[in-house]
Amino acid sequence: MNRFAIKAGLGACVLGASVLIPAQVSAEPAATATGTELSGMTVFLDPGHQGSSEGHDLAQQVNDGRGNTKDCQTSGMTSLGGVPEHTINWNVTQLVKSSLESLGAKVVLSRQDDTGWGGCIDERARAASESNADLAVSIHADSTAQGEDAGKHGFHMIIPSLPIPDEKADAAQSGGGLEASKMMRDAYKSDGFVPANYAGVNDGLQTRADVAGPALTQVPLVFVEMGNGSNKEDSAQLESSDGQLKHAITITTGIVTYLLTGSETAPAQELAAAPAATTEPEASEDSASSPTTTTPKATTPKSTNPKSTNPKSTAPDSAQLSELMEMLAPLLEVQGLEGLEDLVNDKNLGLVSDLASTLLAVITGAGGGN
Repeated sequence: MNRFAIKAGLGACVLGASVLIPAQVSAEPAATATGTELSGMTVFLDPGHQGSSEGHDLAQQVNDGRGNTKDCQTSGMTSLGGVPEHTINWNVTQLVKSSLESLGAKVVLSRQDDTGWGGCIDERARAASESNADLAVSIHADSTAQGEDAGKHGFHMIIPSLPIPDEKADAAQSGGGLEASKMMRDAYKSDGFVPANYAGVNDGLQTRADVAGPALTQVPLVFVEMGNGSNKEDSAQLESSDGQLKHAITITTGIVTYLLTGSETAPAQELAAAPAATTEPEASEDSASSPTTTTPKATTPKSTNPKSTNPKSTAPDSAQLSELMEMLAPLLEVQGLEGLEDLVNDKNLGLVSDLASTLLAVITGAGGGN
């Protein structure tokens, strides 16, 4: 398979209209994004944990996918700066969702807000399976201590130990799930993120049998741990608007790379290179939890041609633009418009869509306004 590089373009594009379409490094620049590159494709996004567990028993035992049970859910970690993991996950997920939808993908969320209950891990896995998604991505941040842990840092992808008892889950995770996880790992490394140096992580991959989400999910799943909230540098990036933007760019890059270049199945190789972890992260868990309402199965046929000609409007309404400007404001105040260019990886190729161009014009014309 040819090696493809994905360019996030300007950070604003991830918020408004993504420009993440693959192009061969040596190939001529592709055409401007049309907003239909991912038409017919579905992505299930799981922002780990939830805003509130009121009225729910986190210790309720649910199926772990391997013949045993485990706690329904955890509360997630809190960064050194006091930001709860569920909010970090939610913010990054919203940026990724906007990007994917701007390219025509259907996005299904495991939870619909950052205030209420998010559901048990088995419920989220069931919702991902029932969405018939081409790819599911569970977005998390890790923690290794109650306070600061200066020596442990970095991102990793959680890979389930194989085989998985459920045949459909095993096929999904040993094939597309593993391939997509490695592509996501590669996107993180390409964008300058450092693989985790703890808990048996090998080159950004950590094999575990105690995380229920992958063992219960029957569509390819990537389980992302963006960084260690107990580490000062990781925590600062996870908390900040520009740091969340960088993670969103990279996650979207990994998703689009898989959707447009990945194969239907991939051999379960390289697992041996990622030894199973013997210690479980302290405050983060397999937050693959589900919404309180059942996610309907997708009825749109999956397209075998990513460059579908089905038209889809990507223009944001005034509320979306207002939210976009609000989210961009902190980054613009600190770094200015030029600072967004720092999010670009010069190893990748990128394109600015018509909507992103318009957005940049709005920002430039604002001259330090809203």
